[in-house]
Amino acid sequence: MKAVIFKGKRNVVVEEVENPKIEQPTDVIVKITSSAICGTDLHMYDGENPLKPGKILGHEPMGVIHEIGIGVQLIKPGDRVVVTPNIACGSCLNCIQGLTNECLTLNPDAPGATYGTSKGLYGGGQAEYLRVPYGDLACLKLPGEPGDELEDDYLLLSDIFPTAYHATELANVKTGKSVAIFGAGPVGLLTAYSSILKGASEVYIVDKSDERLRRAESIGAIPINFKEEDPADQIMEHRKNNKRIVDALRLGEEKVLGIDCVIDAVGFQSLNRDNLSEYKRNQVLMDMANIVNAGGNIGIIGVYIPNNPAAEDDNEKKGNLIFPIGKLWSKSVQIGTGVVPAKKYQPYLRNLISTGVAKPSFIISDRICIDDAPQTYREFDRREEVVKPVIKF
Repeated sequence: MKAVIFKGKRNVVVEEVENPKIEQPTDVIVKITSSAICGTDLHMYDGENPLKPGKILGHEPMGVIHEIGIGVQLIKPGDRVVVTPNIACGSCLNCIQGLTNECLTLNPDAPGATYGTSKGLYGGGQAEYLRVPYGDLACLKLPGEPGDELEDDYLLLSDIFPTAYHATELANVKTGKSVAIFGAGPVGLLTAYSSILKGASEVYIVDKSDERLRRAESIGAIPINFKEEDPADQIMEHRKNNKRIVDALRLGEEKVLGIDCVIDAVGFQSLNRDNLSEYKRNQVLMDMANIVNAGGNIGIIGVYIPNNPAAEDDNEKKGNLIFPIGKLWSKSVQIGTGVVPAKKYQPYLRNLISTGVAKPSFIISDRICIDDAPQTYREFDRREEVVKPVIKF
């Protein structure tokens, strides 16, 4: 089969590799119909999250069940499914608490393992076929036929839509609350979309890409371009100039409250606003502390890794960043963070798509064949016009 193979920093190729086989009774083999490229793939592509060369990339696949092991009971060949990115057994202490993102049984030395990443031993889904362990748990049945009008929407159930929705849960987004999101990549855009679905009163989204901010504005979010001015200052200025917000939130002649729910959808590759060719890895963390209201919530869905040999100093290499804990403590802010337990959200988000309430595929910018993957990785890595690419099989 054809597969997208990681060869080294900023080097991926398409090669012919051996098809996966059933190895355990609970395994299934999925024939892939669509597989997305994720910002997490770029962390490895950039050499920021070390990955051993030779691994198949990709943790956002969907397709049709091709073969099942003798222990599989809930799905059968021919079923259309989307695959959860979390590799989990479903029965360990963490899994039975709903933490399928932190399974202790599979890859016990690397909890949080996903397909095609540095965490765990399993190859990825940017390939024509994928072996899925514990298939009954990992595969969510989908209505309809492969390639129908909801294919792209259902594909985003694999990781990105649940991840974005999880971000709003981490930040306690509820009806009527104000939200500010740093990062208008795929996760940031769908976090804004999820916040709007939940009934947020205002949703701001911060980025430098005009194309990504245009997509944010198209769903009702307020775009903030950090190349123009400090984003926290821009958000507060926007609120001061909005009479309805001022009337509701003013405490005195000048004071306007901060944002209720603030979300980091960037992570450890945040840019230095004074020099966009460099990283300032705690930039978003500092911005969030400046904009969050007293008693507010922060959700950190952007990736922060414990080991990064590409970082600039010894502390950052160990994942240790300067964090504004004093300001956050003094504001009585609550903080949520971590990888999404995708299985928790997939059935409900599937229902929103099936009934026409949600259509997350607005973020998809490029639909390609697998042979175009190396070029698309290069373009996606610029984090500009290519917002969310999908490989079609």
